[in-house]
Amino acid sequence: MEREPMRIREGYLVKKGSMFNTWKPMWVVLLEDGIEFYKRKADNSPKGMIPLKGSSIHSPCQDFGKRMFVFKLTVAKQQDHFFQAAYLEERDAWVRDIKKAIHCIDGGQRFARKSTRKSIRLPETINLSALYLSMKDPEKGIKELKLEKDKRVFNHCFTGTCVIDWLVSSSSVRNRKEGLLLASSLLSEGYLQPAGDTSKAAAEGLSDSPFLDLSDAYYYFPDSGFFCEGYSSDDDVVLKEEFRGTIVKQGCLLKQGHRRKNWKVRKFVLRDDPAYLHYYDPAGGEEPLGAIHLRGCVVTAVEDMPDTKKHDVDKILFEIITANEIHYYLQAASSTERTEWIKAIQSVARTGK
Repeated sequence: MEREPMRIREGYLVKKGSMFNTWKPMWVVLLEDGIEFYKRKADNSPKGMIPLKGSSIHSPCQDFGKRMFVFKLTVAKQQDHFFQAAYLEERDAWVRDIKKAIHCIDGGQRFARKSTRKSIRLPETINLSALYLSMKDPEKGIKELKLEKDKRVFNHCFTGTCVIDWLVSSSSVRNRKEGLLLASSLLSEGYLQPAGDTSKAAAEGLSDSPFLDLSDAYYYFPDSGFFCEGYSSDDDVVLKEEFRGTIVKQGCLLKQGHRRKNWKVRKFVLRDDPAYLHYYDPAGGEEPLGAIHLRGCVVTAVEDMPDTKKHDVDKILFEIITANEIHYYLQAASSTERTEWIKAIQSVARTGK
């Protein structure tokens, strides 16, 4: 029986149309032998498939000056395919995996990630369910804390370093390398959940290990009552609007209007449930002026826009393309803030309801 190709990486990217200069969000799946792309994540059949055998990848790609973080895949028949990632690290992760997949095809090898499993074998007697109960023991288990990072407070969570410390001190593993492997198994089986951008990025394959032995990588037990609360940089009190979700990020951005194309300052509030980015009049008012539905959206940085005067924007723009292909253009105060918004929106788009 023929083995199905391994799914190496998947996620939303913006893809350029093959005939017209249109960029649309696509759910992209990198396999060992090709790239499939779907209109939506839930679709059963792909819109197309790009074979990797004989292909080459080019990054950075400067063919489209107004779009950042684009990479180009040229197939054996000399046809070009263009994809845009949301930020630099995401683009580089896709390019790295595609390059490796092409190299493996050319060398007749199986794709395999770097792993901490080298020369490490976990005892077969380890019971993850029993270990999980021990980790949650109120007296002898891992202590749940309130931790703060990137203007957000994480309640009922703990660091990756604390997990490895506990595994070693409880004699569940012999050393930290073995602890990293066991913690990765607990993560993959759902006994641990990532909290925050650092641990989530690793869990999604942007690191050599899905679990991080770091003091700034946060995790939580799935039934612990974990929640995250955000606050603004000027310590404003978070408004208690009648929405279910936790505020992940909030602040003022410039937003381009859909009809008049003029730019106005709006206060934006990003929530994780439901996955909406609400915007308000910054002068006050509890009712939102509108909302952008983020589930299944793609968000990317852009350099500038057509039909926009040069003095109207300051090259710190980003674009949200919703699942039904509505385009929103927003401008941050700095490139750092733009990256923060992109990563926060991307996280909510993946996990929010």
